[in-house]
Amino acid sequence: MTASGTRSPLTAHRSPSLWTDGVRREVLPNGLTLLVQPDHSAPVVAVVTHVKAGFFDEPDRWIGISHVLEHMFFKGTRRRGVGDIARETKSAGGYLNAGTGYDHTSYFTVLPSSGLAAALDIQSDALRNSIIDPDELARELQVIIQEAKRKLDTAGAVAQETLHEVMFDRHRIRRWRIGHEAELARLTRDDVWSYYSSRYVPERTIVAITGDLDPDQAYELAHAAYGDWPVAAGAVDRSPDEPPLREVRARTLRGDVSQAELVLGWRTVSPLHDDSPALDMAAAVLGSGRGSWLYRALREPGIVTSVSASNYAPTELGVFSISADLAPEQLPRAVSGVAESVSRLTLLGPSPAELDRARTLLKARWARRMESMEGKASALAAAEALDDVSFLDREYEALETVDANDVREAAARYLQPDNVAGVAYLPNDEGLDLTAPVLERTFAVTALREPSTQPVPRRKVPPAHRAAGRSQAEVLHTPLAGVDLLVRRKAGVPLVTLGVYLPRAEFDPPSQAGLGALSIRSSVRGAGDLEAGELAFAFERLGGTLGATVASDWLGFGTTVLNEHLGEAAALMRLVLENPRLRDGDVTTERDLMAVEAEQIADDMFRYPFQLGFAAAFGEAGYGLPVSGLPHTLPNIAPAQIRAWHERALLGVRPAVIAVGNVDPDQASATLAGVFHDRPALPDRRLLAPVLWAGGNVEDSTKVVNRDKAQSALAMIFPGPSRRDPDRTAGEVWAAVASGLGGRMFEALRDRRSLAYTVLATSWQRGRAGALVTYIATSPEREGEAREAMLDELELFTQTPVSDSELRQAVNYLSGQAEVGRQSGGALAGEILEAWMIGNGLGDLENPGAAFRAVTADDVSRVAQRYLQRSKRAEGVVRGTGLSSRAGG
Repeated sequence: MTASGTRSPLTAHRSPSLWTDGVRREVLPNGLTLLVQPDHSAPVVAVVTHVKAGFFDEPDRWIGISHVLEHMFFKGTRRRGVGDIARETKSAGGYLNAGTGYDHTSYFTVLPSSGLAAALDIQSDALRNSIIDPDELARELQVIIQEAKRKLDTAGAVAQETLHEVMFDRHRIRRWRIGHEAELARLTRDDVWSYYSSRYVPERTIVAITGDLDPDQAYELAHAAYGDWPVAAGAVDRSPDEPPLREVRARTLRGDVSQAELVLGWRTVSPLHDDSPALDMAAAVLGSGRGSWLYRALREPGIVTSVSASNYAPTELGVFSISADLAPEQLPRAVSGVAESVSRLTLLGPSPAELDRARTLLKARWARRMESMEGKASALAAAEALDDVSFLDREYEALETVDANDVREAAARYLQPDNVAGVAYLPNDEGLDLTAPVLERTFAVTALREPSTQPVPRRKVPPAHRAAGRSQAEVLHTPLAGVDLLVRRKAGVPLVTLGVYLPRAEFDPPSQAGLGALSIRSSVRGAGDLEAGELAFAFERLGGTLGATVASDWLGFGTTVLNEHLGEAAALMRLVLENPRLRDGDVTTERDLMAVEAEQIADDMFRYPFQLGFAAAFGEAGYGLPVSGLPHTLPNIAPAQIRAWHERALLGVRPAVIAVGNVDPDQASATLAGVFHDRPALPDRRLLAPVLWAGGNVEDSTKVVNRDKAQSALAMIFPGPSRRDPDRTAGEVWAAVASGLGGRMFEALRDRRSLAYTVLATSWQRGRAGALVTYIATSPEREGEAREAMLDELELFTQTPVSDSELRQAVNYLSGQAEVGRQSGGALAGEILEAWMIGNGLGDLENPGAAFRAVTADDVSRVAQRYLQRSKRAEGVVRGTGLSSRAGG
């Protein structure tokens, strides 16, 4: 029973199905659980293999072994050699990946529905017959060590896992879950084989299959793949229990980071506990969306750059945490703001309107989670592993039954001021340490303020307006005087993705990089008669958060709401586009936050090398400058310039309104036309002048930054085809041959040489220019080796045509992913946006696989020979010392 005396929906009798409609469940004689659910909303299938073995299952002598085994899953069987699993999956048009959690390891394959038989054959073979070759294991351990080093260079991950270490004394959640280099290096083939043979058994395995399938055929294929797997008893090695604790704890870490990370946490309960739904709702009230308490208290006034709250509950325990990114000097204010919000929740609880906002956001989040086949299969398997597949429906129904008093009582029970733990990760010599006495004093006495934002009336939706339109590639295009409406139906979950976007007819002035982004981001701080909190609340009670979209070639606003609210969301969107308040104080606050974020990018070992590399490739202008600005350019922007830019660059350009979701295109277009039909006629500014390449002399086109990091990261930028270039598909085929599991460079640099965990090649295509891009992160002492190996592999593309098998694999993969990528409304909206803004129009969306199938080996060679010249490249390098920057007590 819950504290309020009602039956918990998590322990109620089986409820009518919501998300499990049509699921067929069977436990095979060997103990394996099979779940099959048809979903014909997209021609895609997903196979998820969920093994109930994760970090909690590892004794101390085997820390990290679950993740090691996850890597070895792809390293060959008696039937398939190293790399064959990835190559066969790509040849079937699919992708595969895996993830290791505290309580499970999950493997998934997503591919066109015609590939189901191949997916089950490949997945079952890898699951049952991995050989764990000792030489391959030795090489892969070096790759995993590189991954562990990358994690040490990721401040957020370090702070979060250190919090678990601070909070718990005995339970295995306190350990550095991926393992440290010394622990990983001593693992042997016997260790991994012992873990594999004792944990990867039928009774601990769930296989979930969802998508465009015939259930009888799927069952037949699954029985053939798994039915003769011999019965075996799984070993159980449970974590030590954690004794009760009531104590405030804190730790401060210091290192080579530009900004601070703060994470605070409390022990909570397992996902099956009656209080778990109320804690999930508490996290949404505190941290979900722009209307959340923490966003209003900390992000809106500029104290933090981001803030979130979550109740994470794997199996037998839970952790309620609040995380924030911030400038070091803001740490005391941030801790105080969190303490005040948590105290208010425990004493007053949410108002009915606040609870309704959080509930609607969570329901929409559920729908987004279940939109893709992979997401649905993963959710079914996770529910079955916890309790029963019906738990998925019971958990969702809990969103409807949890009331404000449940939330308040759960918060009061667990989020207690004398039981909080905290970790601050600060730059060397900046900011005050977070100590237990400071944390205890801050949470002991807090102010209790009423919220400043009151619920606002619903927005009036203008009457529908019928206008002539034309359909192409399943998109209904309705041209109005001052806007183009682009609407597509995407069956499935009850959502619609809506956005208003405008082409960037001009780049930001180099001395004011970030001007456009600041204008867009300041616009969501209030519009028309709505203050920032009121505007956020107005969107979030519809199921979506208003987002500011800033790209190199377009700008705009987007959201995803429950489909019944399309008209009201559109009316709000127009208000934001045309009547943002853009007050001096709001612009200045957002500008200062963007400057902090611009500094923080220097801590990102993936994004920062690319930022340096593009600056070297295109110079200090246009594509060479980050759209969000730089620490030294943002202070140059005044609020009056933002208002002038908005008038010229937003109100003076013809926008596109894109809506994709479970809607009738004709009715949705009429609804949108009712909102936008009276806009004045505006020019179409989508044709953009080309941008010239600035790279050339490699010494002059290389930017290097030295940091105290465990790895060095290197991005190479070569010229490449733009989005409208006829060679763009050949560029994408080159990238598919080079990159990803089964890719040429992935196998050469990662699998054979163990140089890196992350090896990437992609064709970067924009409206004014393009580039062929590569990336690798490795140990600093191997940077030179990695560079030369990368260049050697790229040079091979210019000398020898790709093989027939490589071409077939890449083309099949890209053609298949063209279907797989259309599972969600958001992905479809993005595809429409790109085709409309920087492509050749809606015709690009028709049968995209045909363009890939037309690419020949000669086309790939021509692109490689034209662009992959060593002398033309630019480089961005973040050069580490090889030492972790983390230090603390």
